[in-house]
Amino acid sequence: MDATVLEQMLDEMSGKPVVRHGYTRHLRDYEVVVRVTADPDAQGEPTYRRYLFRHCVGARCLTSVPAATWKRALDDGMTDQDADAEPEGSAWAVARHRSPCAEVPPPSQAARRWSQALGIDFHDVFLRTDVYRLNLLFSELHVTEVARADLDEAR
Repeated sequence: MDATVLEQMLDEMSGKPVVRHGYTRHLRDYEVVVRVTADPDAQGEPTYRRYLFRHCVGARCLTSVPAATWKRALDDGMTDQDADAEPEGSAWAVARHRSPCAEVPPPSQAARRWSQALGIDFHDVFLRTDVYRLNLLFSELHVTEVARADLDEAR
């Protein structure tokens, strides 16, 4: 996969809220799911786009939330979406992260090593949201539209 094509595919993710990310059931591939409709309060059934990072041999997720914010948000009540009143601090109950920004850096030493070992190209991608920074090392990216029912069934 050409880096330019990869960047174009990831550009479509920009500005869309991330609703889920993590390894898939079989633990080989990593998925990032974004809500395609920009307004989460829009009427009608929302649609989602699944970015499937195939053959993901590395995933590192680090918080981008400052320690002072974490300190105010340690209470488990901050994760309750059904709470009547929002506790003082930063709420985790948003169930989505804002505006991923994607970067495709030049191939790392690890990407070159995996490419040589398996005989297929590997790529690095850095994704940043308002909550975390995600670094992925993978071989292919597949993008598909998915319905809410399919997302619920996949978990």
